[in-house]
Amino acid sequence: MPANAENIVRSLLAEADIQVNGDRPWDFRVRDPRVFSRIVTKGSLGAGEAYMDGCWDVEALDQFFDRLLRARLEASLRRGNFFRDWVLPRISNLQNRRRSLRVAERHYDLGNEFYEAMLDRQWMQYTCGYWKDADSLDKAQAAKLDLVCRKLQLRPGQTVLELGGGWGGFARYAAEHYGVSVTVYNISREQVEWAREHTGNLPVTFHLKDYRDAEGTYDKVVSIGLCEHVGRKNYRDFLALKARCLKKDGLALLHTIGCNVTKSWSDPWFTKYIFPGGSLPSLPQLTAASEPGFIQEDFHNIGPDYDKTLMAWHRNFEEHWPWFRDRYGERFYRMWRYYLLSCAGAFRARNIQLWQFVYSKTGVKGGYTPVR
Repeated sequence: MPANAENIVRSLLAEADIQVNGDRPWDFRVRDPRVFSRIVTKGSLGAGEAYMDGCWDVEALDQFFDRLLRARLEASLRRGNFFRDWVLPRISNLQNRRRSLRVAERHYDLGNEFYEAMLDRQWMQYTCGYWKDADSLDKAQAAKLDLVCRKLQLRPGQTVLELGGGWGGFARYAAEHYGVSVTVYNISREQVEWAREHTGNLPVTFHLKDYRDAEGTYDKVVSIGLCEHVGRKNYRDFLALKARCLKKDGLALLHTIGCNVTKSWSDPWFTKYIFPGGSLPSLPQLTAASEPGFIQEDFHNIGPDYDKTLMAWHRNFEEHWPWFRDRYGERFYRMWRYYLLSCAGAFRARNIQLWQFVYSKTGVKGGYTPVR
């Protein structure tokens, strides 16, 4: 163990009013004393892996991470591989076509039954709900979809391009409630198969293809939860593609998690276990990337709503875990719990955000009226 590793961890946690082996829900409880060394030498990766291995516990992980991140201690706990975390993202495109398949295969293709148990029942939305007037996950996700449709000013007969698409919830909702036809590009085989089976006769077409293969021009272009997988080297091309596929008088919407500061690295634990190649954009990155082709008509931050969404997913996950225990095992359970609750804490601490942008190509005549 590095000298004073326990003292280092104790001192850092104390800054966030977190006690080691305390009795409050957010206190850090040691099961294996080697956890201190793993945290000091490997930072967030070591902490996450040690949790997966059962070396430490916290009764309320969401409260633990809320306090930790509000105290701005993540920089003190950051450790990593210099080449992997700093050099490689600068010299290589970690989200090219081949590498982008990893997140679909390892995360989104885990099994549709698993996600059916965790997500809202009707629209299968794996991103932030809109809780302004909602009192349940199902209502919050329907409200989010309607918010997007209203922001895009959808009208019957219009054509919509969706990049990403998930399990087809937005496409089905927009086609059913707003009378539009939707074309979707998605690289997850499991998601596309599920979406096709549940779309019925609605005017929706799913392509099992990379978003970069999108063709044609449309009245509206939307992406909900895809930008987090696009990568810093591709933001400009991504938004240029949206502009290229949008008619001159159309509107585009971008719904994405974002970070408060521009950075080239991603959390090593999340990159290894949850979202390979994932990267959160910052406002300056997206603003610069949108300049050649878009006018920003609206910006909306609903980040606090993601905390509520993640806690609802966690309740569903815990409720249905007995169905999946034999398939996935205890280490997966601890990994998934750590993922959901650490993210809830991060949004609660306002460490990360959820942004919705509305763009036009030439400016909305008379101005765009924001929708909330």
